[in-house]
Amino acid sequence: MCGIAGIIALNDDKIDKHIVKTMTDAIAHRGPDGEGQWASRNVGIGHRRLSIIDLSKSANQPMLCENDRYIFSYNGEVYNYKSIRDDLIKLGINFESTSDTEVVMKSLIKWGETAIQKFNGMFAFLLFDRKENKLLIGRDRYGIKPLYYSNFKNIFAVASEQKAITSLEFFESELNYEAIYEYFTFQNILSNKTFEKNIKTFPAGHYGTIDLKSDKRLKLHR
Repeated sequence: MCGIAGIIALNDDKIDKHIVKTMTDAIAHRGPDGEGQWASRNVGIGHRRLSIIDLSKSANQPMLCENDRYIFSYNGEVYNYKSIRDDLIKLGINFESTSDTEVVMKSLIKWGETAIQKFNGMFAFLLFDRKENKLLIGRDRYGIKPLYYSNFKNIFAVASEQKAITSLEFFESELNYEAIYEYFTFQNILSNKTFEKNIKTFPAGHYGTIDLKSDKRLKLHR
């Protein structure tokens, strides 16, 4: 199952690892086999691992690549990862594990957002590029893997479950009555709303970018 989490202080305040750990602790049930947190300056990335493909430590997350330029956290399974891996090897890309995680990460590094078109599977991921100071977020076409995000008090947070966001001590919980009305009308929430006013569902079949060098806004692309 696995769980991912990320947080950015948009006002450039420092993010410590313990803040990221608060988020990953809240979703520990998603990944009992391991955990990891990474933080630098105003960005933090976390992961809870359920080991399925490649049980070794080389597949632990967050996964770092190219002298720690890229930090990657991933939940899911890409079924055609072996053929994509073969394509990358032909292009001179080396691998340190047999996991699909590393294949997804290095595909995104090599081909950018267009790599998502190659993935056949279910996934949610975070890829932070320290050199470009840019976060890339992606979710599978059908939305099999859950993903939520929030903007509040100069904080952007994203995670596999809402509780990873609501666990933050500075998060302000407030009921979203529009979502409640929608639920009681349709027995479901069909929009991107949640019962938390400050949390939205990251849309299926989309990727998003946050460029911390420019306007720092989440830009969604279908």
